[in-house]
Amino acid sequence: MMKREIVCIIPSRYESSRFPGKPLADLCGKPMIQHVYERVAKAKAVPYVAVATDDQRIFDAVEKFGGNAVMTAKTHRSGTDRLSEAVKTLNLSADAIVVNIQGDQPIFEPVQVDEVIEPLLKDQAIQMSTLIYKIILDTEITHPHAVKVVLDHHNFALYFSRATIPYVRDKNLKADYYKHHGIYAYRRDFLDTFTKLPEGKLEKLEALEQLRALEYGYKIKCVITRHDSVEVDNEQELDRVRRILTEKNNYISK
Repeated sequence: MMKREIVCIIPSRYESSRFPGKPLADLCGKPMIQHVYERVAKAKAVPYVAVATDDQRIFDAVEKFGGNAVMTAKTHRSGTDRLSEAVKTLNLSADAIVVNIQGDQPIFEPVQVDEVIEPLLKDQAIQMSTLIYKIILDTEITHPHAVKVVLDHHNFALYFSRATIPYVRDKNLKADYYKHHGIYAYRRDFLDTFTKLPEGKLEKLEALEQLRALEYGYKIKCVITRHDSVEVDNEQELDRVRRILTEKNNYISK
């Protein structure tokens, strides 16, 4: 296969405790995974996109709409491990950039892919980056589904948590809160390193795999995006995304 120095892999599995078959759920006439794939394909910097899955139904659906699909093992502990296996089938250099987009974000903006890549293009020392968004809705500040992050002066992550961080002790003070988007970029050699690390204690407690990198002393560059996104974890969120897309299509057609 021809060497590609920037690739995007979309990890996608059929089984889900909250929403089985989620990637193939109908969303305005297309499976949800197709919406994600087509948005990634619009990103300026990414010449190659593929879905990494352990399920033949998802594999077949991707090939049906003309996408690239890679079959992976069913034993992976996370989407990043699935991504790492898929990347091994590509002939990439050690410093190639690999983008990880979750298959449950069907309305993210394609420019966000370009945003998460930018730090790695500018600084060879950066091994991993991700997107964060300034929280606007007060309900997300305390909701455990919205993962919060605190940063150092150079926008490297200090910690990610489902809890409200920072905790403001003095009620006369006000903090800005940022939530994490599940869009990552890695150098290929760091991806290999990351997936070989044992599960971290904090990673297990919070159920956040990015904490594995921090626990073992690696840095994560955070990019503040102005675009929010919706992660589909249940039928209600799928209905919300369906309404957003329908309203947008109606607006465009007018």
